[in-house]
Amino acid sequence: MYETADALTKFLPEQYRQAVQYVQIGRHTRLAINGRITDFIPNPTFDRVAAPGAHEKFFAGENTDGLTLREMQGAAIDAPAATRNPEDRIAELDRQGVRETLNYPTLASLVEHSAADDPQLTLAIIHALNRWMLEHWTYAYRDRVFSTPIINCAEVDGARRELEYILEHGAKVALIKPAPVKGVNGWRSPALPEFDPFWRDVESANLPIVLHASQPPLDEYVNKWEPPATKNFMAMSSFRWLALGHREISDMIGSLICHGTLTRFPKLRIASVENGSSWIHPLFHDLRDLTKKMPQNFPEDPLEVFRRNIWVSPFWEGSVADVVETVGWDRVMFGSDYPHPEGLPEPKGYWKYAEGMDTRRTWDFMGDNARRFMGLPIENPDPTARQAPAAATV
Repeated sequence: MYETADALTKFLPEQYRQAVQYVQIGRHTRLAINGRITDFIPNPTFDRVAAPGAHEKFFAGENTDGLTLREMQGAAIDAPAATRNPEDRIAELDRQGVRETLNYPTLASLVEHSAADDPQLTLAIIHALNRWMLEHWTYAYRDRVFSTPIINCAEVDGARRELEYILEHGAKVALIKPAPVKGVNGWRSPALPEFDPFWRDVESANLPIVLHASQPPLDEYVNKWEPPATKNFMAMSSFRWLALGHREISDMIGSLICHGTLTRFPKLRIASVENGSSWIHPLFHDLRDLTKKMPQNFPEDPLEVFRRNIWVSPFWEGSVADVVETVGWDRVMFGSDYPHPEGLPEPKGYWKYAEGMDTRRTWDFMGDNARRFMGLPIENPDPTARQAPAAATV
């Protein structure tokens, strides 16, 4: 979704109103949180945006003219109506041949990073955004658009309260940033045993959790290698792209396994979304090696824990076969990142990029694996059918 300008502020308590401001810098609008301006998202009002799929050649490795992302995207457009409200999204899903979709907030990708130094402010902004999302989109619009409220784990009790709130209002899935959190005990992994009361609640509620890429937590580290000329993702240097990589999702899932969360709560369903898949082989290699060196630290085979609890949505330009080979066929699901410029303009077209699919696997990849993750009824296609299936996009 592209949020409206009041998404972070409409339900923000009075004592925090000055902590979230839209500021004008020349011709550009920026978001300031806790007195610090962030330019991670170039236009946080989303009045004008890049067209869906505008960066396709860049991510496909076909940038033969050496264009920057900004040059590649061309003229900005008005935010499509389908990104702004649920009824227009339903019409767009019908046009695209997509039956169900997970619908993620865009502004959430910078909030937790920008407000991390103030855990109470972070919790307040996240709750305000979740209330706006509930009012504006609902959490399960017509059981086709499943919007993803956010849970911040800076405080265990705060995370449990937010979980209770979204469950009371019909949430079918929740989003957690794949990163350490800063609470009263400093920076911590949300997979440490002190967070067990929260994860116990999640498991009891049978609520699937998505780990969606967001503003990377490694900025301070990369800034030691090169000056942060900009943190705007569209203007990052090649070194910053290289150094940031996808370390955060590998570390998050590694923590869930090594710190024992997925062993203590084996029914948790976790999905990696918009984090690619190139990190899986190195993580499997390291976990396999660690198991040989420190078997006493792994009451279960960590690779089997991964395969039991983790779903992966690879980038469209990535390798579906690599995920299938490591994680298993029933744990891979497609995602288009519509309507962002790095996504696909037509989500259903992803099936053409996936290697080695017969009819059954195409159906699973384009819909049923995501439905299994969500706990939704799966389809029962005619095995002789040749058309691409109605998709369930993440």
